[in-house]
Amino acid sequence: MREQVEALEAEYAEVETQLASPAVIGDPERLQAAGRRFKELEQVLAVGRPLSRAQDDLETARELAEEAEGDERELLRNEMADLAADIERLEGELRSLLLPRDPNDGRPVILEIRGAEGGEEANLFARDLHEMYLALAAVHGWSVEPMGARESDMGGFSEVAVLVSGEDAWTRLKYEGGVHRVQRVPVTESQGRIHTSSATVSVLPEADEVEVVVDDNDLQVDVYRASGPGGQSVNTTDSAVRVTHLPTGLVVSMQDEKSQLQNKVKALRVLRSRLLQIEQERARSEASEARRGQVGGGGRSEKIRTYNFKENRVTDHRIGLTLHRLDRILAGDLDEVTDGLLADERTRQLAEGLDGGD
Repeated sequence: MREQVEALEAEYAEVETQLASPAVIGDPERLQAAGRRFKELEQVLAVGRPLSRAQDDLETARELAEEAEGDERELLRNEMADLAADIERLEGELRSLLLPRDPNDGRPVILEIRGAEGGEEANLFARDLHEMYLALAAVHGWSVEPMGARESDMGGFSEVAVLVSGEDAWTRLKYEGGVHRVQRVPVTESQGRIHTSSATVSVLPEADEVEVVVDDNDLQVDVYRASGPGGQSVNTTDSAVRVTHLPTGLVVSMQDEKSQLQNKVKALRVLRSRLLQIEQERARSEASEARRGQVGGGGRSEKIRTYNFKENRVTDHRIGLTLHRLDRILAGDLDEVTDGLLADERTRQLAEGLDGGD
């Protein structure tokens, strides 16, 4: 790993020079990319430099031990054992830091939440999840932009979407895709019986227009009047927009904005993000069969988490983590769950590397 650290030191010096270059300073996109890479290299070298020093010290201690005698040799042997332990620990940390970056890190995230099985109770749970993610965003200082919502008759959401922006938003939200199951007594239950319902969460990295080009000839755009709970009309103009991508059959509807143009713009943002996700999943599948089982794949058929209100319990089924503080998690305190998922993903990636994976 010494050669890797030396290569990173050279790259660090090169990026530092770039950050002082007028050509880079005058190009916001290049400056942002260089600044991001500089920060990444700082984090890696914060481990790599102590590792190099420990390796040098161990080599020196070995040379001295060959000539030492008695107590001095014993002291050097103890020092060598401590240095070897430090090197093993630092090498482990460095391997984790050198794992391939998720290409979506740093991107804004489109969260789509839908009531699934359980009728109106599922829609009410979808609202609970929506509020949980808004609270999580507030905890981390992320910005949230509403993308669209369809309220249900009792105040839940049959469907709601938001755009979340923040440096680590994708890193922490990418694991939320899938089926979320709730076990509680519904407000409509008169005899106090616990019911099981579910909501689905879809997590999409927002795509840039340059990355995913959508041909207007591939689109069918329909307009209609926006509707509220129960199907009643909420305006008198055809401002709602339904965009169908003919090659894939993907359909995106938007009705929250007052104009057709605004709703179409939002619908196209969601459509591009769905197309990007499809392409990324295809590339991952082709690159490595093993990655299909990666935590946080976002499959909607996969039950990922159960929320039991009676026991104040949340269980993440992917890593077998159970916490008895559902109230705090619904208030946005989700980091312990996410940290566990992050650690599990790193362990899987390291195992793939040791097994000769890509």
